[in-house]
Amino acid sequence: MEMSTFVLLSLVVCVSAFVQGAVGVGFALIVAPIFSIVQPELVPVTLLVIMLPLNFYVWWRERSALDLPGLGWITLGRTVGGFLGAAILLWISTRSLNIFIGVSTILAAVASLAAPSFRPGLKSLLGAGFITGVTETATGIGGPPLALVYQHHPPAALRSTIAACFFVGEVISLVMLAVGGQISASLLLQSVYLIPAVIVGVAISCAVHHRIGGAGLRAGVMIFAIAAGLFLTVREFV
Repeated sequence: MEMSTFVLLSLVVCVSAFVQGAVGVGFALIVAPIFSIVQPELVPVTLLVIMLPLNFYVWWRERSALDLPGLGWITLGRTVGGFLGAAILLWISTRSLNIFIGVSTILAAVASLAAPSFRPGLKSLLGAGFITGVTETATGIGGPPLALVYQHHPPAALRSTIAACFFVGEVISLVMLAVGGQISASLLLQSVYLIPAVIVGVAISCAVHHRIGGAGLRAGVMIFAIAAGLFLTVREFV
């Protein structure tokens, strides 16, 4: 990785870690399209690895607000979806994967913005887990379905539960990708280089997370994600 690319990606990772640490969603929605544009081989393995410390910390920081039953049902659905996500990586080309990432990002962001207020039940939790398993294992993006079911919960519950779901799910996805031969020493090394940017971003978020309700910033993240997804999709056709 060239130094200019490393600096750019570190800045993106730092800002995204701040957003997720403060709001509870947004890291992969921002990072995955940019990684796919600048350094596509980093998706999904490096993206999943660098999210591990971020989500573990946010989960631990607000563990008292964790929705434990929801975590269990989402993890069950996510485990099943993860097998399909791992298979997708073996079936499609890089160009198709980029289009899949772009379209998935746009649809997920639009759905999160348009969803009415509701209280998630068993079916919605299992469904969100399954979709997250497919998209996060294949592309590194898993937040929108979870944000959809938790967006009307108190901010601390949203942040802690989504972070816990992410952490458990990322471990599952990485195991599946390792079994499928998708993880290399080079990708792990590049992940290590980017982790300091994650630490800085989440550390800054600690100063403001308790002051943020999330609606305005979350909407901004989703709008950015739509723009990034459009760019990633359109460039594969020009």
